[in-house]
Amino acid sequence: MNGTQSEQRVQTVCLLLLTTAVMAASLYWLRPVMIPFVMALLFALILSPLVDLQMRYLRAPRAVALIGTLLLGFLGLLFVGAVVSDSVNQLSGNVQAYKEHLDSVLQSAAQRLPLERFGIDPSRSVGSLVKVPVQTVGGVLLGTTNAILDVLSRGLLVLIFLLFLLTGEGFSRRSEDSTSGQVAAQIKRYVLAQAVISAATGLLVGFSLALLGVPLALLFGFLAFLLNFIPTIGSIVATLLPLPMVLISPDATLTTVLLVLAIPGLIQFTIGNVIAPKVMGDALDLHPVTILLALIFWGMLWGIPGALLATPITAIMKLMLTRMELTAPLSNWMAGRFSAAPAR
Repeated sequence: MNGTQSEQRVQTVCLLLLTTAVMAASLYWLRPVMIPFVMALLFALILSPLVDLQMRYLRAPRAVALIGTLLLGFLGLLFVGAVVSDSVNQLSGNVQAYKEHLDSVLQSAAQRLPLERFGIDPSRSVGSLVKVPVQTVGGVLLGTTNAILDVLSRGLLVLIFLLFLLTGEGFSRRSEDSTSGQVAAQIKRYVLAQAVISAATGLLVGFSLALLGVPLALLFGFLAFLLNFIPTIGSIVATLLPLPMVLISPDATLTTVLLVLAIPGLIQFTIGNVIAPKVMGDALDLHPVTILLALIFWGMLWGIPGALLATPITAIMKLMLTRMELTAPLSNWMAGRFSAAPAR
């Protein structure tokens, strides 16, 4: 009997590994369709309360509420696309000015340092050093913005998915008495709260950077909005991301550099450690290792969009697993509670 149970366990584990491998391969192969679909699903979860609000308080017919909500989503995509496109043009147009400023800074530093004692020619070394920071900063920003533009270029497909999701019965108001209704309502609350918190973070960071005169302030604010979906790691990256651009900017001063680090860092810390836990509750009760593994897994499958969508997808999976008795232990494991009793 023990041998039969052992064989069944081995078969179950093997089937689980094969299923995971097949699903991962399918998600990778279908990424041109799945990425817009998942984005549309998140947008639908965020925008569906607007449809209900228009129907409840404005007495608008459902068709009119849907058209207004879709128009709002379309305008939002256009605004994001305009910000990213303008930032790319601004960056490519100012590369020469950044290079000249960095060249003067390095020349001044080379004159003060005794490089010739060590057999280093300042004129040659400075020329090669100038290329590295400018190309690195420009490459990272251009790579990130190009990835965002690639996703936004599929905006029509996202809008088509969004239209069918919002018009379907799955996103209409349903009773929360059933388990599926409770899970759907909890997922909606989580996604909407995360979107509002991320938008507030992006607006505050972008506004503060614009007041400090940082180039590409709107782009960095938008990146702070996106990276806020990644707990801890995203906040650190969003805080450090403007620093290289400030260092190579001709108008940068030591005070500006310190403020660029301090103000966004204070915003990220306050929202992430004070406001977000009170608003989100236990929705983000994920162990840091779980988040890291999710980032690696979805990043390998879908690249930068996968890394940005990793935490929302994992949090939604955890919320769904928590509501079912059979899978509740998996939810506890994702939170790092390996000896906890199954969640009800």
